[in-house]
Amino acid sequence: MTTSTLIQVRVNDKSVEVPEGQSLSALLTQLEMPVQATAVALNEDIVARSEWETTLLSAGDRIALFQAIAGG
Repeated sequence: MTTSTLIQVRVNDKSVEVPEGQSLSALLTQLEMPVQATAVALNEDIVARSEWETTLLSAGDRIALFQAIAGG
């Protein structure tokens, strides 16, 4: 039986525990975020959707999630 090391990251200023090495994509799935309408910044840098799967989280990372809102 293997155990994952959990790390702390900040998501929109809330502390969240995730497995070490988890991808941004997996984090969004864990948080049940709608992928189509979400933008992500990691440590104040925007991350392209095409890089979410390969961008791995580290302890202390700061993630900001933004949802697009249509208006008129």
